[in-house]
Amino acid sequence: MLLTSVILVLREVLEAALLVSILSALSAVHGISRGWIGWALAGGFLAALGFGYSIDTVSVWFDGVGQEVSSAAMQFAIYLFMAVFIYLIRVPAGSGGRNAAVMKVVMAMIVALAVTREGFEVLVYLFGFFANLKQLLVILVGAGIGTGIGISTGALIYYLLRSAPRGWSQVTSLLLLVLVAAGLSSQAAQLLIQADWLPAQLPLWDSSSVIAEDSVTGQLLYALIGYESTPTAIQAGFYFGGAALMLMISASAWLYTRKYRHGT
Repeated sequence: MLLTSVILVLREVLEAALLVSILSALSAVHGISRGWIGWALAGGFLAALGFGYSIDTVSVWFDGVGQEVSSAAMQFAIYLFMAVFIYLIRVPAGSGGRNAAVMKVVMAMIVALAVTREGFEVLVYLFGFFANLKQLLVILVGAGIGTGIGISTGALIYYLLRSAPRGWSQVTSLLLLVLVAAGLSSQAAQLLIQADWLPAQLPLWDSSSVIAEDSVTGQLLYALIGYESTPTAIQAGFYFGGAALMLMISASAWLYTRKYRHGT
C-alpha cells in the first residue's frame, strides 16, 4: 500500500512539476517575471480542493462518468493553452505577436489547470482512506514520499535547463512541451475511452515487460512523454496527432518570425 501511494502520487505530481519547471526555465530565458507561478499554484490547489470535495456531485455528471469527462476536458484545455504558448514563445519580442502579460496569463492557466487536474486525482485517492486512520497514515507517508520525489525531479529538470546554453535550453524546453502536450492528448483520449465516449480497442502493443507503467521509470516517462505500455490505435492517433499539431504551430510561428525579420 505504501509503494502504491508513492507511485500514484508521484505520477500526478511529476506532470505538474514538469510543466512548472519547463515554463519557469523558459520564463527565465526570455526575461519574463515568474511572479505568476505562486498565483497559479495557489489557484490550482484551491480548485483541486473544490473538485475533491465535490467528487460525489462531479461523478454523477454525464450519466455517471463526470470524473473522467471533467479530467479529459482539463487535459484538452491544458493542451490548447500550451499550443497558444508555443506559438507566442516563438514569436520575436517587439513584433506585435508577443506580449509578456498575455504569456504570463497563458502560463498561469497551464499550471493552474495542471495542478487542479493532478491535485484533484490525489485528493480523491486520499479521501478514500479517511475512514481508516491506520491506512491513512501509511498512505500519507507514501504521498509525502511521492510528492518529494516529484518536486525534486522537477527542480532537477529546471536547473538542467537553466544551466544549458540559451539556444539549447529553449529548443529542449520546447521539445519537452511538445512531448508533454502529446501525452496529455493521449491521456485525455484514454479517459474518454473509459467513459465510453470513444470506442474501446485492443492495444497495439504491450511493452510492460520492458518498462512497467507502475515503476518509477514508467511513471517518469508517463509524465515526460505520456508513456503508455498498452496504447490503443485511438490513443496513438491522439498522441502523434497532438505532437504533429504542436510542431506545425511552432513552424508557423517560425515562418512568422522570418517574415517579420525580413520585413524589418
